[in-house]
Amino acid sequence: MDSLGKIRIIGGKWRGRKLNVIKAASLRPTPDRLRETLFNWINKKVIGARCLDLFSGTGVLSFEALSRGASEATMIESNPAIVDFLIQTAETLESKSHYIECADAIRWSKEQTKTFDIIFLDPPFDKGYVEKCCQIIFEQSLLDKHGVLYIESEKDVSIPSVFKINKITQTKQVQSVLAELSRDN
Repeated sequence: MDSLGKIRIIGGKWRGRKLNVIKAASLRPTPDRLRETLFNWINKKVIGARCLDLFSGTGVLSFEALSRGASEATMIESNPAIVDFLIQTAETLESKSHYIECADAIRWSKEQTKTFDIIFLDPPFDKGYVEKCCQIIFEQSLLDKHGVLYIESEKDVSIPSVFKINKITQTKQVQSVLAELSRDN
């Protein structure tokens, strides 16, 4: 795998820093504009937040959150070459508040007992991961009762009713959703 290019952090202490992006078929870095929208949505929740980044990929969502004051970010990625890139990026940024694990996101999530304030869920498209992960997040109580779940997926993916959608935006191919646990559950 070769370095494909760069993606920049758009806010916080690492603002303007460019991160290497590895060339991998499954990687879809979240574009600057979409990240700006996301972090405008969660701006007040980021400071001091414990973040979970399932299907971490470039890690840009986690590094952006850390740059903006999150207290920690847990990055889960199954591709060892991508994990090596994540570790290199963390070292380049001199990050001290991250945890990176090479693991299957579904299996890893089923074994967790810790809660998170913000969960980023940006899995490979057309594999049914959003529904599976949402169910596990709910069953394992991974999302803090006041936490938020950000989902980046193909359009028209249904979000389980245990989550209340607060914000949604769509492009031609991508749906971005900010949700929280439905208070009825």
